Amino acid sequence: MLFVMIHSTAAAILAVIITVSQLHPLFAAATNTLNQGDVLNSSDHLVSNNGRFLLGFMNRSYLGIWFNSSLYDPSPRSHPVWVASRDRPLFQNQGALTIDASGKLEILQDAGDPVEIYSGNGNPTQGNVSAVLEDSGNLVIKAKGSSSEEVLWQSFDHPTDTLLHGMKLGFSNKTGEEKRWKLTSWLDEENPAPGAFTVEWDYKARQLLVKMRESVFWRSGVLDANSRKFPATWSLAEVNKNFNFTTVSGLREESFRYELYEEGLAPGRSHESQWVMGYQGTILDARARIMILNFQNCDGNKNEDNGCERWESGPTCSRRPGDRMVQRVALAFGFPDIRNRTLNLSFADCKELCWRNCSCTGVQVRDGDARNFRGCTFYTSIFSFQDIPGNEAQVYAILPAPPPPKPSKTWIWIVVGATGGLLIMVTGFLLYLRWRRQKLHEKFLKELMTIDRPSDASPHEDNGNSKDDNSLQVYTALSITNATNSFSLNNKLGEGGFGPVYMGKLKEGQTIAVKRLSRTSGQGLVEFKNELILIAKLQHSNLVRLLGFCVQGEERMLVYEYMPNRSLDSFIFDESRRKLLGWKARFNIIEGIAQGLLYLHKYSRVRIIHRDLKVSNILLDKDMNPKISDFGMARIFKPDDAAQDNTRRIVGTYGYMSPEYASEGTFSVKSDVYSFGVIVLEIVTGKKNHRAYHSDRPLNLAGYAWELWNDDDSDALELLDPAVNGSSAGEEGDGCRDEALRCINIGLLCVQNDPRDRPVMGDVLSMLTNGSQQLPMPLQPAFYLGQARYGGGTSTSSENYTGEEEHQSKKLFSVNELSLSTMRPR
Repeated sequence: MLFVMIHSTAAAILAVIITVSQLHPLFAAATNTLNQGDVLNSSDHLVSNNGRFLLGFMNRSYLGIWFNSSLYDPSPRSHPVWVASRDRPLFQNQGALTIDASGKLEILQDAGDPVEIYSGNGNPTQGNVSAVLEDSGNLVIKAKGSSSEEVLWQSFDHPTDTLLHGMKLGFSNKTGEEKRWKLTSWLDEENPAPGAFTVEWDYKARQLLVKMRESVFWRSGVLDANSRKFPATWSLAEVNKNFNFTTVSGLREESFRYELYEEGLAPGRSHESQWVMGYQGTILDARARIMILNFQNCDGNKNEDNGCERWESGPTCSRRPGDRMVQRVALAFGFPDIRNRTLNLSFADCKELCWRNCSCTGVQVRDGDARNFRGCTFYTSIFSFQDIPGNEAQVYAILPAPPPPKPSKTWIWIVVGATGGLLIMVTGFLLYLRWRRQKLHEKFLKELMTIDRPSDASPHEDNGNSKDDNSLQVYTALSITNATNSFSLNNKLGEGGFGPVYMGKLKEGQTIAVKRLSRTSGQGLVEFKNELILIAKLQHSNLVRLLGFCVQGEERMLVYEYMPNRSLDSFIFDESRRKLLGWKARFNIIEGIAQGLLYLHKYSRVRIIHRDLKVSNILLDKDMNPKISDFGMARIFKPDDAAQDNTRRIVGTYGYMSPEYASEGTFSVKSDVYSFGVIVLEIVTGKKNHRAYHSDRPLNLAGYAWELWNDDDSDALELLDPAVNGSSAGEEGDGCRDEALRCINIGLLCVQNDPRDRPVMGDVLSMLTNGSQQLPMPLQPAFYLGQARYGGGTSTSSENYTGEEEHQSKKLFSVNELSLSTMRPR
């Protein structure tokens, strides 16, 4: 009960210490000192002032010191140069380092007894004791005195498997307490517990010794007192070129130490060295990458070259799982190994030596008398045992593990069968996917081949091409590749959301424009099929004409008639080319766009809402006639559908989207009317709508035009593109300016905030063509004075639109329902 209470109290104290230390700012920044009352958690470190060494918990199991890997090693953590309490890993990998009131340095555990590193003096020290990680990698416990700091304890006096510059091998008796310095290997590569090998300094013979279980099996040879070098017969004599060796010999100390030296480098490079005693008996300078001692050729029996020694116990071995040693009080009959009879060994020593020798099958232990030796007899083979009365000998025999049963082949057939079945299922599934993909591809091609193109043009359709074949042409990828000169950059006309557009010339001499679906495009087969079906069904002089398509392998391409003057934005937004568009040409373009939209909204066989109308999608033929293009985002409404619809996916381009579409996903024919109004203002002014046009408040082009319109006539004329204004004054006079003002008025009517206030395209065309018709005053446009209801910045990708069918009819705008007012602005 007392143990449980003590254990619970220690756990509670550690929990409080860890909690407080997490709030303590001591280790928020790098420090090299742990004072009394401070706590070093498993996630904290002490850092030497030069940044070379860290002290902390390795994998949360041991307290250790290692080189700072961020400065030296590419590996996450270098081999530790010192490990505390290497035979006592922390319980549950949790601990905290602290110095208590009496100056004791210990590791507190959440579950388990504290691990003591330095015992202290047992008396309260009133905060005068601290642990400092020095630049040499030495952890020193100091007592602050009145004039100097006394060293109470240091890690250099307790080496593990690593020798650093400044450390020693040998012993010291300066304080009356003998200190021995030697290196002891790890138990294995991962376990720092003491292993089988040690490195010691034999001061009497002035040489280094390597032992295994206290048996010497390697000697370095005598260190020359003058040259301070080892004999040239040393197996790695070149080590002499890299190190200087010094010794101290006296009553108080007998020691050996080294210093790294490389030609052209100062001895100060010694801090770059780290001799490590490997768990297999080698010594490597892990920092300088120099093999100090290599014992791989020492077998303990035959080879005595290069310092190797003959030793009795032989190499250790690993027993099979299941091997066990049993005790028999009897005499053993068999083949004793006379050479390995040993004297003055305990029972434990005898059993350990036999267990570690793979050729040993048993050991007979004798207490000894006047006639018999006291020690062990090892057997390489035991035939039988015989009980003899009065015999005091004890035999420890090794019973090998029974041979493992032969594995049943049933599981092999099960695994083979299951694997074969799985392979058949996977192969069948992949073949099915391939077959299904091919069928979908064939179905897709069949749908495209059977697209019905209009043959009888309506009054609003262009019948100029009625003599042409109404079926779409199917092109091969090879023919288009040849026509575009392998999609040469010189043939590239532009880039859109669908992909790049190239100019090509067929072998018949016809010039074409090819839209090639990009693999990185946000648009896909849905938009490809949508545009193909829509344009194939439409026939109008102000809509771009589709000639055919190509669907072959991964290629998806649309082939159009070639527009030599490219897109409208390449004229009106270009300082040098905008002068080529006089007012008459611009007005004709506005009227042509209105004609094309009216056809889409009213006179085509299905009602079409374009949803991405902008100046870059208006192409110009050789006579500067406009043609609406890019129907990948268009939406079809049947004649009996409602006037508007909703979508969760907003597609289009910033600056041209109507406010109700951008904020709510609601679109109708009034969405295209809004985009048309923006295009009209951009054509008249030569300016882009989405730019700011006022220094005091964020006005777009529509808001800026509306403010000028409400001022006076002269201010409204400031909107007219200077390239048009200058030429019109001399060529067409006031008639041109009146048309320009009329277009500005119509544009502002189209961009009004409420879609119910905007006209339909039939009324817009009437306003454009009837110069005597008086127009109403426009209301405030959308996005005026920063009242934008969305903040998009670039053209959005076209995606599969899944609209929520919440149709509701709204009353369409008619100019006849409005009161008339003068066309001139107030």
